[in-house]
This record gives sequence, structure tokens and C-alpha cells, in this order.
Amino acid sequence: MLVKDIMETDVVTISPLATVREAMQRMKAHGVKSLVVEKKDAHDAFGIITYTTILRTIVAEDGDIDLINVYDICSKPVISVSAEMDVQHVARLMVTRDFRRVVVLRNNELEGIITINDIVTPILSMADE
Repeated sequence: MLVKDIMETDVVTISPLATVREAMQRMKAHGVKSLVVEKKDAHDAFGIITYTTILRTIVAEDGDIDLINVYDICSKPVISVSAEMDVQHVARLMVTRDFRRVVVLRNNELEGIITINDIVTPILSMADE
């Protein structure tokens, strides 16, 4: 099974200049736990911001989420894989490095995202057969 077979292609993104509050609102509106942070320009890298990142920021900054930009707290560059990669290799990467999600890129352009849940779900369905 390849990454392209199970990845989510409808990726929710956010501007690097958005505030943490805007990121929280976007996550809530789309029902997601992370956002891919867009590149500032063609030579930049994608980033990622998660609930955990936001929670750490709120605690560290005493909740002042309107003055902090997403760019300042996102993980960047984001860990990425190819859509043509075998899911087994991605699963190994995610488990050994303790990643919950990785971004799928093609020619440095966003193609999708894959999470631990995306990998576990088909494995569990195979166990039911």
C-alpha cells in the first residue's frame, strides 16, 4: 500500500502571518488537530502547527494568542514524504521519530497529509477480514 492510497488530500492550511487565535478558529471550523503552514515564498518550506503546539504557547505566553504569529511557533520545516512511498516505511518513520502526522509533497508542493490514524485504520480493517 502506498501513501497516495490513504493520504488526505483536502489539507487545511493557514498563512504563516495568521495569529494563534486564527489558527485555533480554523482548526475548530474544520474539525482538525493540525494545520499545514503555507510557505512565505517559493523557496520557503512548509510548516505545521498542532493543538499541542498551541497549548504549549498558551501556557508559556500566559494566553496572549493575538500577538503571536503562527510562523513563530510552528514546526518548520515539516517532515515530508512522497505519495509514492510505501506506507510501511512511513509508519516506521512515524513510530521511531514519534511523529503523529507527516506532509506529502511533490516537487516541494503540498499534495496531502497522512496521520497515524490514516495508517492504523486500514490495518485494523485487514484484521477484521
